[in-house]
Amino acid sequence: MALRQPPYFGLDLNTPLPHSAELIERLRMADESGYDLFSVMDHPYAGDRHEAYATLGYALGHTRRISGYVGVTNLPLRPAPVLARTVAALSSLSGGRLVLGLGSGGIWDRITQFGVTRMSPGDAVGAFEEAITLIGKLTGGGDEPVTFDGRFYQVTQAAPAPVPVPKIWTGANGPRALAITGRLTDGWIPSFGADWLSERYRTSRPLVDRAAQEAGRDPSEVISYFNFGGMLTDDDLPATRDAEGRWLGGSTRQWTEELVGAVLEHGAGGFNTHLTNSAGQADLATAQRFAEQIIPAVRAAVAAH
Repeated sequence: MALRQPPYFGLDLNTPLPHSAELIERLRMADESGYDLFSVMDHPYAGDRHEAYATLGYALGHTRRISGYVGVTNLPLRPAPVLARTVAALSSLSGGRLVLGLGSGGIWDRITQFGVTRMSPGDAVGAFEEAITLIGKLTGGGDEPVTFDGRFYQVTQAAPAPVPVPKIWTGANGPRALAITGRLTDGWIPSFGADWLSERYRTSRPLVDRAAQEAGRDPSEVISYFNFGGMLTDDDLPATRDAEGRWLGGSTRQWTEELVGAVLEHGAGGFNTHLTNSAGQADLATAQRFAEQIIPAVRAAVAAH
C-alpha cells in the first residue's frame, strides 16, 4: 500500500540489539495504529544496534500496511548499484511500502573503521548526487541496459529493475546537497532534530526551493519531513519550547496545536517522532497514545482547513 497524502507520521524503531522483542512490539503497534512509516538508523559500525536493511526487510515482511525507510542510508558503506537492487527487491516484495532515505555519510571516523577510504566533503556530495541519479536509472523499468560512467560510480550494460523508482528523501545539510535535494528528490529531513521554527530550517529550506524552481519543479513536490523528539505529558506544560526555541513537548492538546500549525503555517510534510513520557521514558504506551489521540486530531484539523 503506497503512502497516503502528507502529512505523514512516523515512529522511530531504534532499540539496542538485545531488545529485539521491544522493537517487534513497537512495529506491530505502529502497523495496527495510525502511523504511516517506521524508521531505522543506518550505523553499521555500531555493534549494539540492529543492522538497518536487515531490520527493514524483516519489518516490511511482518507488517501489512505501514511503510518503512532507513533514515538515512549511509551511502559510503552501501554502494549505489547494489543499493538500487536491494531497494527494488524490498519495494516489490512489500507492495511499494518503501521510502529510500539517503545521506552522504557523516561520521567518517566510524565509517573508515570498515575499510572505506575517507572522502572530502565535496567528493562525498558528488558521490551522493551520482548515487541518486544511478538509482533512478536502475529502477523504474525501461527497455535499455544502463551504462553509467561517473566519477564515483561506473556501471556497464546493467538491466534496470522493473519496479517504480521509490520516493527519495535526503538528510542533506550543506548548500550543495540541499540544491541536489531540490533538483532530484522527493523529500528533505532537516538534520540534528531541527524543526519548522529552527534557524536551520529557516535558512536551509529556501535553498531546496530555489533549486527545485530552477529545475522546473514545484517546490512543494519536495516535502519537509521532521525528525525530532519530545515529551507527551498528561497535563499542559507551562512552555512547550525551551529558551533556545527547541520543542520540549506537552499535552495532547499542545502537540496537536503545534503540529497543525506546522502543516498549515510552515508547510510541514510529516513528522518522525521520538516520544517519551513525563518521566523521560520511551515506552510503548506513549507511542500508542500519540497514534490514538494526536494523529487523527491533526489529520482532521488539516483536512478541515
